[in-house]
Amino acid sequence: MADIYRYVDKNGVVHFTNIKKSERYKPYIRSGKRVAAKRPQDYDAIIHRAARRFNLQPELIKAVIKAESDFNSRAVSNKGAQGLMQLMPPTAVDLDVMNPFDPEQNIFGGVRYLSELHKRFNNDTVLALAAYNAGPERVMECQGVPPFKETHDFIARVKKFYLQYCRVGD
Repeated sequence: MADIYRYVDKNGVVHFTNIKKSERYKPYIRSGKRVAAKRPQDYDAIIHRAARRFNLQPELIKAVIKAESDFNSRAVSNKGAQGLMQLMPPTAVDLDVMNPFDPEQNIFGGVRYLSELHKRFNNDTVLALAAYNAGPERVMECQGVPPFKETHDFIARVKKFYLQYCRVGD
């Protein structure tokens, strides 16, 4: 196992290495024997800070994390999405998330992105969730939720988990 470093050059090209060649390279993935937490309460403090900062409900954030990664901070999808909120690498770069497997960076980046989508779609949570899953361009093209089973299933899972977290209490 080895640490992985990355930097983004002036042309936007992302460079990775397992040897820190210069100060431009920042930690991206740290090796070690950390065990990914699987319980929502393990991330409560981060979730609450992000919720306050980006004006979203903690229950919604937890529901997205549950639907995306089941609270596994080391999760990687078959499409390459990473971490708790399953950020795609280009999105993570846009959000200045240097290490998508770091719970705090991932949650703050994912919540910031979800908040931006929420504002973009006039506070329509369903459209924001659709855009989070399928991309905002697809939502705009379809003028609503895209007709993708994956997107409809994602929205339904988030709604189900959201209601569970609201019932249980924060």
